[in-house]
Amino acid sequence: MINQESLTDELHMPVIWELDFYSRPVVDENQKKLWEVLICESPLSIESKPESLFRYSQFYANTEVNSGNLRQAIEAAIAQAPKPPDRIRFFRRQMANMISKACDELGIPGYASRRTIALNQWINQRMAEEYPTYPNYQPGSNPSVMMPSSDPQPLPDALIGQRWAFVSLEASAFADMSEWEMDFSEAFPLDLLNLAPNMTIPGLLVFSQRSLPLAAWMSGLEMAFVKLAPGDRPQLLLETGSNDAWILANLSSPALQKEAKDFEAAKEKANGVHFLAVQSGPEAETFAGFWLMQELNLA
Repeated sequence: MINQESLTDELHMPVIWELDFYSRPVVDENQKKLWEVLICESPLSIESKPESLFRYSQFYANTEVNSGNLRQAIEAAIAQAPKPPDRIRFFRRQMANMISKACDELGIPGYASRRTIALNQWINQRMAEEYPTYPNYQPGSNPSVMMPSSDPQPLPDALIGQRWAFVSLEASAFADMSEWEMDFSEAFPLDLLNLAPNMTIPGLLVFSQRSLPLAAWMSGLEMAFVKLAPGDRPQLLLETGSNDAWILANLSSPALQKEAKDFEAAKEKANGVHFLAVQSGPEAETFAGFWLMQELNLA
């Protein structure tokens, strides 16, 4: 007899929300900036439909900015959403204490993350198209929330890849991603960013005899992006969480450094979109891990 509860758990996909609580370029009758809670659902696969992702917004006066009102906003969003969140991501570190307190009081894990792709897209859209239509719109820019990365850490010894390679795929190739065999993965629909089907998406393949443990370890991180760290000793870094960084490779030769620069150039052309994949070896037809990512210019 099939255990229905076990089957349900196995098929359960997590629901992840992205949240921001910050001032907007809109003022009240006292010429004080209004604050706004924005909540949206994270797309977790290439098949996610941007138009069907849950969204919630609520304005607050600057005197109403506290964890209690934020908690109530999250509760109101939960009441309207098809499903409650299993966890909540936020990128604005200045608000970390308040957001964490509200999440804790609701028993929902909150994580500082730079993987807030849908939220970043929504904020940019509102900045360009929504707020300027308000009669109390007051142009201005918010201070950047970009934080310096912490000193890059080496990967755990047991998880260091034996080989790696730069690769690329056309955007159209990701249409079949849901059919790929992957143990751990996270993606988002490329039409969320309006990328052309023939756009080249750069990526990094990491080969490891311990590919599954490496992918499992990565899946426990808030995967942000892969980047070249230039300097006297150029390195290829994996950025995670709010400002963590891990050394994927030391680029000791001019040839490797050129490949990394080409990777960065391709990533810039693709609006920051790229991928990281983990396999047991070059002949493998399956992925232990595959993450589609975007390097965001958070503001």
